[in-house]
Amino acid sequence: MLIVKKFGGSSVANKERIFNVAERCIEEYKKGNKVVVVLSAMGDTTDDLLAKAAEINEDAPKREMDMLLATGEQVSVSLMAMAMAKLGVPAVSLNAFQVPMHTSSKYMNARFKKIDGERITAELEQGKIVIVTGFQGVNKYDDVTTLGRGGSDTTAVALAAALNADACEIYTDVEGVYTADPRVVPNARKMKEVSYDEMLELATLGAKVLHNRSVEMAKKYNVPLVVRSSLTKAEGTVVKEVTKVESMLVSGVAVDKDAARIAIVGLKNQPGIAFKVFDLLAKHNINVDVILQSIGRDDTKDISFTVDQTQAKECVQLLKDNQERLTIQNIKEEENVAKLSIVGAGMQSNAGVAAKMFEALYDVGVNIRMIATSEIRITVLIDLDDVKVAMKAVHDKFLDE
Repeated sequence: MLIVKKFGGSSVANKERIFNVAERCIEEYKKGNKVVVVLSAMGDTTDDLLAKAAEINEDAPKREMDMLLATGEQVSVSLMAMAMAKLGVPAVSLNAFQVPMHTSSKYMNARFKKIDGERITAELEQGKIVIVTGFQGVNKYDDVTTLGRGGSDTTAVALAAALNADACEIYTDVEGVYTADPRVVPNARKMKEVSYDEMLELATLGAKVLHNRSVEMAKKYNVPLVVRSSLTKAEGTVVKEVTKVESMLVSGVAVDKDAARIAIVGLKNQPGIAFKVFDLLAKHNINVDVILQSIGRDDTKDISFTVDQTQAKECVQLLKDNQERLTIQNIKEEENVAKLSIVGAGMQSNAGVAAKMFEALYDVGVNIRMIATSEIRITVLIDLDDVKVAMKAVHDKFLDE
């Protein structure tokens, strides 16, 4: 069997944890399996590098940011190879350029285009464990690129797909995918299985256990994922196309605290205005989620929508630069908000789910600012201060046994 194992930053945060990961991978290797290991940077390394960059230049060129940030993973893979050598097992560390892993040219948010598997395959055939840097690639200019936060998950799935791996295991500091964040909701339960679609929604809506692009890729190439703890031997959560268990009404509750609300006030109430606004944002790769349109006065309308906080500043500036062309009277930005979502494949065949969620929020006095729905999810925008009480109330309403 060929197994791809990915370990996050907390799993390789210090010497003891590096050797713990090394021993777990060697255990698999000694069963006769071929092992490819994908690592994130150690502990808080990426945050430390971001802080160092900010000290030098708060608006640093993105190309140079990628040069800096990619060093974190190179440190962790080389140390892991050293640890395995110390334990008497042949291992080799490879960065994205050495594989190579080809990406698009969008610095700090690149996407995989192609992975060449020959080097990895050759190293595996020589009886080595291959350790690869997560989170990074190389573009057509031979520049280092990074995939955005959480990109090591995507690296692991992309490698598993490219190498036709038999399994892709994502190790983290929790024991699997939970019905809610157990730090906020103590009675949250670990799921044995979850479908790609449900996991994709949960990951997109704020569940930090898996990166949404990795789930997207796993679904596309039918890569079975297992999310499990690097610190215990507990069985994890399997993410796959069809789950054995009958779909629950609601599988999980997720919160995204990194949202910002943008309100554009006083647009002309005429055909094509909404298209012009969102086409402009799309062309600058600004992702919009919850959208609410309301009729204003004097033949105008207002549109509110949410974006990621990291894109809020750029979004507002774009709108200001095009204010006259888009007939916008006023632009408002609000960051003290959060998106609370419920996800479940069973929702599409059950009426009254939204009403039940709204009742749970009403019972604890939480005001709903905006609402968005799909077949398997309902998202509401609430005040950031209400997150904990709202999350617990909604979880208890649907998932408390």
